[in-house]
Amino acid sequence: MPKDDLVILTGGAGFIGSCFLEQLNSDGEKNILVVDHLDSDLKKKNLDNKSFTDYLDKADFIKKIKKGSFFKKNKAVFHIGACSSTTETDASYLESNNYEYSRILAQWALAAHIPFYYASSAATYGDGSRGYSDEDAAIPGHAPLNLYGQSKQKFDLWLLNHKLTNKVVGFKYFNVFGPNEYHKGDMRSLVVKAYQQIKKDGKIRLFRSYKLAYKDGEQKRDFVYIKDAINLMSGFYNAQNIKGIYNVGTGQARSWNDLARAIFSALGIPPKIEYIEMPEAIKDKYQYFTQAELGKLRRVGIDYAFGSLEDGVGDYVKNYLEKGFVCL
Repeated sequence: MPKDDLVILTGGAGFIGSCFLEQLNSDGEKNILVVDHLDSDLKKKNLDNKSFTDYLDKADFIKKIKKGSFFKKNKAVFHIGACSSTTETDASYLESNNYEYSRILAQWALAAHIPFYYASSAATYGDGSRGYSDEDAAIPGHAPLNLYGQSKQKFDLWLLNHKLTNKVVGFKYFNVFGPNEYHKGDMRSLVVKAYQQIKKDGKIRLFRSYKLAYKDGEQKRDFVYIKDAINLMSGFYNAQNIKGIYNVGTGQARSWNDLARAIFSALGIPPKIEYIEMPEAIKDKYQYFTQAELGKLRRVGIDYAFGSLEDGVGDYVKNYLEKGFVCL
């Protein structure tokens, strides 16, 4: 392994991480250390045809960091790795994997003056009743609905309480979808699940609504195509004077019905949607509306133009799913 000048990418074999690895390669970055835990063949496939200098398991990597045996002259740390399951019930695992790991790595990077970028989440916003502001002043008021969101919120709060938010870049990802998510099981986007439902049964199943304000399938999310998400991340990497925690969303909520219709349209067949009961385990933790506030992003001069939901879904379905679940 080279002694310095590495880009360290945790979660580099995961969904967002592997797509960002592809973006780094496209931008000429090849001296990259990928950190992850390769627990499936589908996840390993995300690293195919990508350039990186070395690979470390996430447990081995953090041990080296704790022991002080890791070189400190590196270009950047992108800490994208985490447990991203919104249904994870092991609080101690989320505490160690999502919070403690992030804190230790951030302390090391900041002490070594290495630019630090990390994955937060829109799950920190909970039911949205307190808004979707990524301003520092709003962070303490967020009320996540699940343990995953709480683990992400705790690290955001740690940075805030130690006055470090102006020294790092955090990405609050909304509902990201696209190639390389195939290994994520139940956490895959509806695009993949619905595509498979259509191929098998000719229809898409969506959850019923249990709030009068929303008709069935009209619950809304801020859906973000992965290519937009990684382009935005690349923009931050190229503008290293910009720091802070920022929403990664389009700023335009769309309904699950809109998403379903976009999938059918990409396949060139009439929509057929069935509404099913929501599992009891998630009824009280379900987000009926999410929409990124982009004022802070625009204020620092990042005026990225997100593609439409229809364009993103169309590209994903036609160029990746229809071609055999191709990776980015």
